[in-house]
Amino acid sequence: MQVREILRVKGAALFTARPQQTLASAIDMMAEQDVGSLVVMDGGRMVGMLTFREVLQALRQQACSTGLTVGDVMVADPVTAYPAMEVNVLRQLMIERHSRYLPVIEDGTLLGVISFLDVAKAVLEEQSLENRMLKNYIKNWPDEVES
Repeated sequence: MQVREILRVKGAALFTARPQQTLASAIDMMAEQDVGSLVVMDGGRMVGMLTFREVLQALRQQACSTGLTVGDVMVADPVTAYPAMEVNVLRQLMIERHSRYLPVIEDGTLLGVISFLDVAKAVLEEQSLENRMLKNYIKNWPDEVES
């Protein structure tokens, strides 16, 4: 299974923020859209990722009343995935880098964001399909022909 297959199932919805945007407005957007990450875009290109982890760290350090911006707390130059990446490689990368969300980029174009939940769902679906196919194969095992 490849990342492109997860993106196809997940859909193309992208939620973005600008580095100059207030953190409070980004939090509002994340809450309204029920998402755990925003891709930070500047001048038509991805410059970072804002996830609930960065929001929580910023809130712990100082209350949002100080006018923090998304650019103040985003992950600059985040780890990315590519469409042909195998899911096992993707899972390992997400675990090693402690990333719950990875932007998917191809030829400099942002295609979407894959979450750890998206990966878990895709793997579960693939395993369920394989399991059903194996059970069907065993159920329909041909009888041995006597000679």
